[in-house]
Amino acid sequence: MSTVSSKPLSLARIEDLTLGSFGLLQPSKTLDHLVRFLSTWSGSDKLFGIIQYTVKLIVPFLQWRARLQHGAGLRKAPISPSADRLAKLGGIIGDARMFFRIWGLLPIIQWLISLERNPSPTRKIRTIERLQGWSMLGYYPLEHLYYLLSHDIIPDKVALPSVTAFIPFIRTKPSSKSIQLDLGKLGLWSTRFWAAYVVLQLVHLREDSKLLQARERTLSKTKSGATPAEKEDIRKRRSAMLNELVVNLAYLPLTIHWSTEKGVFSNPVWLDFFGLIASIASWKSGWEATALQPPLNGSDIVPPPVEPTDEKLAPYIEDPLKDVIEAPALDEM
Repeated sequence: MSTVSSKPLSLARIEDLTLGSFGLLQPSKTLDHLVRFLSTWSGSDKLFGIIQYTVKLIVPFLQWRARLQHGAGLRKAPISPSADRLAKLGGIIGDARMFFRIWGLLPIIQWLISLERNPSPTRKIRTIERLQGWSMLGYYPLEHLYYLLSHDIIPDKVALPSVTAFIPFIRTKPSSKSIQLDLGKLGLWSTRFWAAYVVLQLVHLREDSKLLQARERTLSKTKSGATPAEKEDIRKRRSAMLNELVVNLAYLPLTIHWSTEKGVFSNPVWLDFFGLIASIASWKSGWEATALQPPLNGSDIVPPPVEPTDEKLAPYIEDPLKDVIEAPALDEM
């Protein structure tokens, strides 16, 4: 009976076993998807949002546990160093998320231009989307001013240029008129514009649901009925609308709280809770949107309608601002 001799260890073999150890791992579609999603600004922001609000929910628990342990004689002081570190991490993430929204106005302008060149399914939806776009034109500049002023990058008093400043070869004098920037008011009004967008989005989803129901009725009237591909498409659209509804229902109490001077919730834990719900739902929406679609088979291709109909078919209406609109970190006010 012959025995198989083991392969002698050479430098090349040692290198393969150490430096080349990742060759033992199989390619992962989940890892590819994660890299693809987190390589986008929106994907990274959604992940940081989950981390930010999770950390903010953990901090009060750690502080409460520290007080209990101190009362039981298990801790010298009623403080938790871990809670302090996590609170700093949450603050850094919130600040970074607001900073990276500094160019958020550009996609809004791009979307508004596209909106006027691509007809909406109904006149009502077009009006809603126009109002949403204009609300964001108010939200972003005010949030940018809030961020810059909160970090002392710009002064709280901006002098207006005099008329002679625009005339060449004339010595200008400093203008006596100025604009006073109030940090609290900037935060309030930026969030009020954001609240307007959230309310409009809820109305938008209601109109989308009506159109989707109309499409289902139209397909049910055809002789062959809805194909499996059409049924799957409707299911995905309904799931996306439900997810978007969760996001905006979670944002609604946040916007109402930050839109009032005294706020609504006395306990900030509720703000972090709703923020976490919105972040998780936003992550789910973005994750599904960046998934690679399998190739279509011949039976999966949706044929044209068999019977003409006067009813409007509901297209897949995706929120054009879902990758832009995120909760501003105004809880520092």
